[in-house]
Amino acid sequence: MTDSTHDHDNDTAKLVELAKDSRFVMLTTTDAEGHLVSRPMSRQDVDLDGDLWFIATRDSRKVEHIRANPTVGVTITGQSSWVSISGKAEVVEDLEKLKEYWSTFAEAWIPEGPEDPNAILIHVDAETAEYWDNPGGRVSSVISLVKSKVTGQPYDGGDHATVTDL
Repeated sequence: MTDSTHDHDNDTAKLVELAKDSRFVMLTTTDAEGHLVSRPMSRQDVDLDGDLWFIATRDSRKVEHIRANPTVGVTITGQSSWVSISGKAEVVEDLEKLKEYWSTFAEAWIPEGPEDPNAILIHVDAETAEYWDNPGGRVSSVISLVKSKVTGQPYDGGDHATVTDL
């Protein structure tokens, strides 16, 4: 696997591209007892720094967790890629941005629309991230694994980078 930690701008651009590959992610928070709690979320946006936006309800456990401990993790799985983001989350009350990000996915959870007083945004300020990308997909991975076994050479499953200072 290629580790390309030397080019921050290209690695960040690749991270954003891979993060946009999947609409659904796993958001992990920490509860009051220190347990990690993950749940699927529909991501609304990924900006050029890898920051993410979500729509949530004010009275949800995830919002309670974020207010008590803003450190979160986001895991994204695409067709041939995996992304792990670590950062700080904040609850954002911004009706205009909420309207901008509103979607049918949000409406399924909050049928009253963006004007519902319980509707809020979660912004995840990405601090570090790591990605793994296998542009050939699963078939390419299987071929690479077989090649590794036959040749005795280490598995090279695609591109990998750790991106810091986001």
